[in-house]
Amino acid sequence: MNRTALACLLTLPLIACSGQAIQRKDGSSSVRSFSIKDLAKSDVDSVVEIHQQEVIASLKALTVKLYRRNPAEWKKSGYASADEASAALFKSLPYWHVSPQKDQNWSERLNAASQPDYSGDRVQAMMSGLLIMNMAAYNHQTEFYLLSELDAQKFYNAARNTEFVAWELTSRRNRHGVLLLNSDAAGGSGITDPSVEREFGKLIGIQDTLAKVIEDKTNRAIRFGVVNAAGSLFLPI
Repeated sequence: MNRTALACLLTLPLIACSGQAIQRKDGSSSVRSFSIKDLAKSDVDSVVEIHQQEVIASLKALTVKLYRRNPAEWKKSGYASADEASAALFKSLPYWHVSPQKDQNWSERLNAASQPDYSGDRVQAMMSGLLIMNMAAYNHQTEFYLLSELDAQKFYNAARNTEFVAWELTSRRNRHGVLLLNSDAAGGSGITDPSVEREFGKLIGIQDTLAKVIEDKTNRAIRFGVVNAAGSLFLPI
């Protein structure tokens, strides 16, 4: 094989990976440049990273929406705006593996957010619980390689737990019959906005899809379970 032919063969994978970027309405792009570390990744590893990025994006979108609909919550935490409170919740992601946030009990935070007598920031409690739970499903990793081991059961359980949190959001009320958090009317305007519900649906879909991908890769069947709604007992991660 001459040098020209060899060079063509070596560049083919890079050419194949440099397809046309998706044209999004907001002008953003998720195209990633090639890195030498990508050579240690399987196709599934790349899929896992993309799914994780989408999960985090959904969690960020939900946090901003809930804070904007419930301004009293970010004020409890002493922030100047919904955007500032939202950014604070995710600021440790770049160094997540050494962040104290990852060691917090996610189920306790989710349970606290649904208690009528909870006096803290409900949005922070709920969304930090969801963030920690989801990162736990990824074994608190943010990069994945050929030897990375993931458990499909954790992603399935995360999806069921998220379904329960979404149900609680539209069901839990205080003693006056008022929802603990407003999720469908922006700024108390009374105008119905189902975008929070849609974002939860997207998040659950991502979790379930990744559970199936990992199940197929590992040949380890998922055990189907149901969250105990009466006792607020979440499935383990």
